[in-house]
Amino acid sequence: MIFMIKRGLVWMSGSCLLLWLLAGCAATKPAARTSYTFFPPSPDEPRIQFLTSFSSDAELGRTRTFGDFITGQQPVGSLVKPYGLALHGGKIYVCDTVGSMIQVFDLNKHRAAYFAPPGEGKLRTPINLTIDADGTRYVADTGRNQVVIYDNDGNFLSAIGKKDEMKPADVAVSTNRIYVGDMLNHVVRVYSKADQQLLFTIPAANSAATNAGTLYSPANLALDQNGRLLVSDVGGFVVQVYDLDGKYLRTLGRQGLAPGSFARPKGVAVDHQGRAYVVDAATQVVQIFDAEGRLLMYFGQPGTSTRGQLTLPASIKVDYDHLGYFQKYLAPGCQCDYLILVTSQFGPNKVSVYGFLKKPATP
Repeated sequence: MIFMIKRGLVWMSGSCLLLWLLAGCAATKPAARTSYTFFPPSPDEPRIQFLTSFSSDAELGRTRTFGDFITGQQPVGSLVKPYGLALHGGKIYVCDTVGSMIQVFDLNKHRAAYFAPPGEGKLRTPINLTIDADGTRYVADTGRNQVVIYDNDGNFLSAIGKKDEMKPADVAVSTNRIYVGDMLNHVVRVYSKADQQLLFTIPAANSAATNAGTLYSPANLALDQNGRLLVSDVGGFVVQVYDLDGKYLRTLGRQGLAPGSFARPKGVAVDHQGRAYVVDAATQVVQIFDAEGRLLMYFGQPGTSTRGQLTLPASIKVDYDHLGYFQKYLAPGCQCDYLILVTSQFGPNKVSVYGFLKKPATP
């Protein structure tokens, strides 16, 4: 099977990559490519640059200070088995499923801290999270079988879900709704944000008997700016796309190892142009589709020996707000539009950071 997966990577050929027509770096510094990792690789024009990866705050530049020595403060340990992540207010939040906590990386202080609340808000198996604009944290916890909600300071607010009612795999929020991927009931549960009452499920229980829009194992969710909900269905080997009221729109991918296919789709994200980014934990790459569902390219490869590789990737986020923290990693002559962060559950590089490159200015 491993051999088949590796063979499956061959489908990511140059002909697929040629679908990208825009160049991301100025062509005046070709020698720099020997020191940086781009996707697609030369001779195709680069669109994505691998910037850096980290598993602990030491890899983000933390150094022990005299104050640490006086107070006896010890460095936070490395991530063990991360899954979901979110970015907010200069911090990266990463769910560590083995540690039963969320590790918070402060990009300003180059330090990490554990978020492991006690009592009612105690985490058991946090797998995914999202953070609202006001800092409210929504954590899908498969150990509690609940979505646990905290305020911006980490204080426990409430929890959605009763015992054996659902198995939440991911959570996403809109202005007035909370969307929860429920692996137990094979649906996305939609709640009112105001009172956390269940409004409806996707697909609806009384929907017409058709395979279109059916969910088997809704693992990860993403909302875009155009009112679309994307659901990676690891059991159906596809990504299903709905509007925010649950109307089925289209399906991305199919089962397989060919271009545009999935063997184990996990994390999903959407950029401001409507492009969808889908993690495949089996082939260990991220595929990118345009807003109409057409495959554009891929990035990442399985392994740990080369910069930019992924090892059992899980979650992905597109971020426009924290680019300044990673500008120093860009190759000379390159500019970046936004960040793409991907977690790996194994290997030395648990969080990999990539930059989506801008088209160079016309002279």
